Amino acid sequence: MRTRLARHGAAAAALSLALCTPAVGAAGAESAKAAATATADAESAGAALAARRAATARLDFRACPAVEGLSGPVRCAELRVPLDYARPHGPQISLTVSRVAATPARGAVRQGALVHHPGGPGASGMHFPLVAELPEWQRIAAAYDLVGYAPRGVGRSAPLSCQDPAARATGPTQEPAEPSPAYKRQRAGAARAYARGCAQRAGAALPYYSTLNNARDLHVLRAALGEDRLTFLGASYGTYLGAVYATLHPGHVRRMVLDSAVDPDPRRVWYRNNLAQAAGFERRWYDFRAWAARHHGTYRLGATPAAVQASFERVRDAVARKPAGGRVGTGELRAAYLQAAYYDDVWPQRASALAAFLRGDPAQLAAQAAPDPAGAAAAENATAVYTAVLCNDAPWPADWETWDRDNTELARTAPFETWANAFLNLPCASWPVARRQRPVAVEGPVGLPRTLVVAAERDGATPYPGALELQRRLGAGAGLVTEAGSGSHGVVGGRNDCVDRHVERYLLTGAIPGWRVTCAPHPEPAPVSLDDRAASARRALLPPVV
Repeated sequence: MRTRLARHGAAAAALSLALCTPAVGAAGAESAKAAATATADAESAGAALAARRAATARLDFRACPAVEGLSGPVRCAELRVPLDYARPHGPQISLTVSRVAATPARGAVRQGALVHHPGGPGASGMHFPLVAELPEWQRIAAAYDLVGYAPRGVGRSAPLSCQDPAARATGPTQEPAEPSPAYKRQRAGAARAYARGCAQRAGAALPYYSTLNNARDLHVLRAALGEDRLTFLGASYGTYLGAVYATLHPGHVRRMVLDSAVDPDPRRVWYRNNLAQAAGFERRWYDFRAWAARHHGTYRLGATPAAVQASFERVRDAVARKPAGGRVGTGELRAAYLQAAYYDDVWPQRASALAAFLRGDPAQLAAQAAPDPAGAAAAENATAVYTAVLCNDAPWPADWETWDRDNTELARTAPFETWANAFLNLPCASWPVARRQRPVAVEGPVGLPRTLVVAAERDGATPYPGALELQRRLGAGAGLVTEAGSGSHGVVGGRNDCVDRHVERYLLTGAIPGWRVTCAPHPEPAPVSLDDRAASARRALLPPVV
């Protein structure tokens, strides 16, 4: 059992920021502990100083640069934050921020700014304020300035890169269904090269892309918006960021909605969380196949999930021999169908593409799965930030034997995404940063206001036990709204009116619906449905949740 933090601020940060160091004697361990505490104290003091400076300077919102692709009522600004909070007077970086000001309606009272983090790490929230145009957001948009931002490393916010984006742009890539020892050695070598590329391109800045620095940046953003307390909507990784912020700055929390929760148990951040994610994706892959089987009359992919799997494997074998459209190999195929494990609103399109391919028409599959050269730079940037934050945040196994053993065992029951997930994260085994942080021990300190966790019961990307763990750690003031029997990742602002009513009421009044409340699942997509395409278009205004 972990005890609640009795004190906050610098003391809390010091407890949370013990660094990984090699095994040393007692004297060396004490020296390392003292150095870590001194660093934590300096970073906490630097964050406080940066927040005071930002509160004085405030943000200067103007017309957004054309590169952001934002128009209408959205305004943009830049926020200056220290690269290294232990040196608040040292090098500064700029984060891009977007906002639509509250549009008070009759009877509405402005309640400040609602800051959104879309997840990832590696996703940008700059487009979030556009939800003000959607009918289901009108009451919230009347009460709050809707604020998005690109976290450090993302987009134009001190962008991070680890390789030439052109290397990702064309395809096809071929991934074996069962990786051989030779293929594993090849991928391990590629992971080491990728980690070296991150170090070469980022230089001395590489260690500063981390959740703790993201939380400090959020603290400075809150102050720059003129808010004494933060109202926050975080999705996926954004739930972990919000929970870390609440642990370090409970006195500056007003309201928090944490949607699709990451398991914050320090023992699971991040290696074991990724093992659990692969198992979660397998469950959702089954859900897609079961849905396609129920609509066998439309797609003719098979009347059972096993038969649909066989159809998918026929397509996989075919693109291994001859890539669809010349650009979709087995790697692109898996990535496209991983989206079916994230969002059920893509199920009709994905099933239709499989069906068309098996009838001799690869055009739909090529259109849905081929990499987009125009998006190559953004995709490379997102992967770089994802990798850097996860690798910097926590210790990872350094020996290949551990990775091979754990993922070989997992792949026996969860073959769909296990090895792809492992290879994505494998740069962390040889990450070129000497000291990695220990994960923050997330807790709900005494005095933390009520928070609201939202989760889908069959979410693959952030499995449901993580929501239970987050609620437990945030304490008695945390409520949990569960969408039962559903698994689309990112529940808020989707197609579940029950969930959205609870979230809206909490944001407008501060009232949580109860300790644990269950909503019925949103309707499954129809095989052909204009309504479903409209729902997908609404979600497209939200940043991707990854």
